[in-house]
Amino acid sequence: MINHNFAVFILTHGRADKVITYNTLRKCGYTGKIFLLVDSFDKQIERYKELYDEQVIVFDKQKAIDMTDSGDNQQKHNSVVYARNYNFIVAKELGIDYFLQLDDDYYYFGYRILIDDKNSKGKTIRNFDDVCNSVINYLSTSKIKSICFAQGGDFIGGVGILSKFLKGELSRKIMNSFFFATDSPVKFMGRINEDVNLYAANGLKGDVFITNPLIQVDQDDTQANSGGLTEIYLDLGTYVKSFYSVMYAPSCVKIHVMGVNQRRIHHRVSWNNAVPKILNQSLKK
Repeated sequence: MINHNFAVFILTHGRADKVITYNTLRKCGYTGKIFLLVDSFDKQIERYKELYDEQVIVFDKQKAIDMTDSGDNQQKHNSVVYARNYNFIVAKELGIDYFLQLDDDYYYFGYRILIDDKNSKGKTIRNFDDVCNSVINYLSTSKIKSICFAQGGDFIGGVGILSKFLKGELSRKIMNSFFFATDSPVKFMGRINEDVNLYAANGLKGDVFITNPLIQVDQDDTQANSGGLTEIYLDLGTYVKSFYSVMYAPSCVKIHVMGVNQRRIHHRVSWNNAVPKILNQSLKK
């Protein structure tokens, strides 16, 4: 059972018949509230309501656009950034104290278990209520703005951020899954790469965002699932996507090439320039 006034919001657009995350949450043992956050421009609103009834929340997308810094003068607004920001208003109107914000294409939530120094394995979560309670307890007793789960890509090539975590190092990025306190809102910015823009630009100001590498989420490949953000990535490519973050945090984000056999443009964050550090007491004069 969920011990808090808590809900999961699934942000979705144009995929009423393919909200994968909903069924995944239930299969993982989540028994709490789920709302589908759908924008007023969506042509499938009635289909969403047919399938999910009162769990569907339709928000005024024009209001969301007006309150968001898109970072450009594009006339197309097929971006999740508007729903991300308006989610706080909806949660407050519903009287929700804490919420988890998810996209609609997650097919896996699992624990990440360390086997040895180089290997780890995943185990599907069956008690998602307990996971949410634990994260909210931590969030409610700290000044952290948001906590998220790791992604499958974080473990490519070995134990990745899990090994660093067990050595006491926290990953200050957040992507894809966001636990928030309703009364401690953040402002996402940029039509694309809004998650990186958030933790880079706001991290510079001292806001703390962390990834919990003990929990992992996996989702469909971005450009393999029609609707949603897919069209943006196909239209603009990864260079423009990454450059939004350079624009918002030029002192710590740059463009670079990643990959071995299939190299591609991506952003790189210089963490020494990105977030304030707490100095060891031994350095105090």
